[in-house]
Amino acid sequence: MSLKPTKRERTHARLQACALELFEQKGFETTTVAEIAEASGVTTMTFFRHFSTKARALMDDPYDPLIGDAVAQQPRAAGPLARTVAGLRVAWASLQEPSSDVQRRRIRLVASTPSLWGEMHAGNRLTEDVIVSQLIADGTDAPSARVAAAAVLAAVTVALFQWAGEGDGTIGDAVTRALDVLAGKG
Repeated sequence: MSLKPTKRERTHARLQACALELFEQKGFETTTVAEIAEASGVTTMTFFRHFSTKARALMDDPYDPLIGDAVAQQPRAAGPLARTVAGLRVAWASLQEPSSDVQRRRIRLVASTPSLWGEMHAGNRLTEDVIVSQLIADGTDAPSARVAAAAVLAAVTVALFQWAGEGDGTIGDAVTRALDVLAGKG
C-alpha cells in the first residue's frame, strides 16, 4: 500500500527541488528566498514555515532521533566508537535509499560552497550532540562519547563529499564504506 504524501509534504519537497535548481543555476549566495518561494508557487511565509533559512532547504536532516535510538540499541559493552558505527548502520538500513542523483547534487553544492560549510558543521554538531547524549546516558564518559561521535560523522562527511564529487554507486554505498573503515573492515 502506498501512502499519498500530504499537501505539506508535497510543498516541502517542491520547495527543496526548486531551491536546489535555483542554487545550481544562480548560485547559493545570489538566490533569494523570495525567488525560491515564487518558483514553488508559495509565499515567503510558507517557505519559512518549512525551513528556518534557505540553507536548511538544502540540508534538511530529520534523522537525528532515529540515529540516537539506533545507538541506544547497541550493546553497551561494545564501546562508544563501535556503538556509534553500529548505530549508524542500523539507522541507515532502516531508511529508504534516497535518490542518488538529488543527493549527489545537494552534497556537491554544499561541498563547493564555502558559505554552506558552517551550516553543514552545525547540522553535524546537532547529530553529534544526539549521539553524545545517548552514549553518556548509557555510561560513556563525555570526552570518549564526543570523540566517537565526531569521528564517525567526520568519516561519513568525507565519504559523502568524495562520492558526490566523483564516486559511483549509491549514497548508501558511500556511508557503508566509511563505516567499514571505522570498523576496521576497509
